[in-house]
Amino acid sequence: MFPRLLRVLALIVAGGLSIVPVEASTPITIIVSGLEKQIYLPAILAERLGYFADEGLDVRLLNATAGVEAQNELLTGAAQGVVGFYDHTIALQGRGNYVVSLVQFARAPGEVELVAEPLAERITSASQLKGLRLGVAGLGSSTDFLTRYIAHLNGLKFGDYRMIPFEAGNRFIEAMKQGKIDAGMTTEPTAGRLLKTTGAKVLIDLRTPESTWAVIGGCYPGAAFYVRASWLSAHREEAGKLAMAFVRAMHYIAAHGAAEIADQLPNDYFEGDKPLYVERLSESKAMFTADGRMPSGCPETTLKVLSSFSKALREKEIDLRQTYTTEFVDAAEKTLAASEKN
Repeated sequence: MFPRLLRVLALIVAGGLSIVPVEASTPITIIVSGLEKQIYLPAILAERLGYFADEGLDVRLLNATAGVEAQNELLTGAAQGVVGFYDHTIALQGRGNYVVSLVQFARAPGEVELVAEPLAERITSASQLKGLRLGVAGLGSSTDFLTRYIAHLNGLKFGDYRMIPFEAGNRFIEAMKQGKIDAGMTTEPTAGRLLKTTGAKVLIDLRTPESTWAVIGGCYPGAAFYVRASWLSAHREEAGKLAMAFVRAMHYIAAHGAAEIADQLPNDYFEGDKPLYVERLSESKAMFTADGRMPSGCPETTLKVLSSFSKALREKEIDLRQTYTTEFVDAAEKTLAASEKN
């Protein structure tokens, strides 16, 4: 606690602010599209390491089964922010809803397409998914988007396969073990558990920027923190504080090994196998950005992917500049850099 207090005081001095007691703000609800998923690690770390509290924020992290559920909660006003995939900001603008990504957590989706054991030897290419039942986190989710695009790249039409929502975790694992799906896209630690306990195999790997580029032909950014544009215009101070907390979480991930990071997490995240969790995190940690900024070219590739199967996006002029901003990340980085000099 004492080192954290010193860091907070350094930030205050760097920002030229007077040292006064910080009162907790109005509660801020953030929906996370699967708190236990490694792709959304910065959210739970910001909470566990006390970064929200350091900013005087009262943040409530709530769990959702898929990104589409989280975005719906945001649009109804039930939440002030979402930790989900950046691609939803583009998809929503196509429907007339403007949301803005403030912090980009990942440079890659962090997802894998797994083939169930009975078909593992026969299915060696995405072009062979025709006629199969494919598991996704939810219809309208990012796994839905990516599955459609990969199928499109491999010459398949939407009716050539069937997508079935099974979220992630135990439901996804049981669906594959029981033969309810033939293949499916999921994330860690679900993928690691399936690979260890069954004969499933990886067909498509989107866990790193390099493997994603090889499959998609460009950068496809994954996890991000986004809010409604209307909320942002009225709550810029809170937005800046949230960005600071998340940027500090990104710095923590970049500066620590997988084992050290896992030590900060609740035990139930490991499903009784912490070494496996650490192993899988170590292999996919490269997907995270070091500073929370949007990598160059990623929004354009994302729009290209979504437009391949979305008539609404093809018919509407999408302004990518309204889907993300680096303003608050830039300000956080400047303050952190100043604090390190003092």
